[in-house]
Amino acid sequence: MADMEALSQAVIKGDQKTAVEITQAAIDEGTDPKSILEDGLIGGMNYIGVRFKANEVYIPEVLIAARAMKMAMEILEPKLAEAGVEPVGKAMVGTVQGDLHDIGKNLVIMMLKGAGFEVVDAGVDVSAEKFVEKAKESGTQIVGLSALLTTTMPAMETTIKAIKDSGISVKTMIGGAPITQAYADKIGADGYSADAASAVDKAKELLGVA
Repeated sequence: MADMEALSQAVIKGDQKTAVEITQAAIDEGTDPKSILEDGLIGGMNYIGVRFKANEVYIPEVLIAARAMKMAMEILEPKLAEAGVEPVGKAMVGTVQGDLHDIGKNLVIMMLKGAGFEVVDAGVDVSAEKFVEKAKESGTQIVGLSALLTTTMPAMETTIKAIKDSGISVKTMIGGAPITQAYADKIGADGYSADAASAVDKAKELLGVA
């Protein structure tokens, strides 16, 4: 039998080859795709997320682990779809207009995927209108806005206002180096997170999923 603990460890170590091999072996043996996802892949990313929040691992380790999970997910996703496994939620994440930074955004996307979310990457330098359009198209439940520059922070307020004015029912979350809880409260965001791992907790909290 394929070992889910070994799969978690492969993700934690960023061992793409082993993660893919164990995932394929588990699929070939008829292991429940949901078990492969939750007990193996998500288990590994959750461990990395906890250690990242505690400053015990850093961005390079998170990226390496996330890549290993991504490679395994590429062969697992069709099986999850066949089995009718639903994502825990649907999120869209993008960097606001005027800002081209994407490392933080990409980390949040990887951590959300690692927690079982379906995620739409809206890209960088995204206008308020584009966020609204993409949110409507994708049917997302939560929109995450990222900014690294203080000069682009006002674009978050513009985007949140546009989302509210459009009447679409989504939760909004913001984050990035200059962002604070006070700023999130000021502009009417539903949530704020200081780092990528905390973003997962906040997204689950906003959607009421465990």
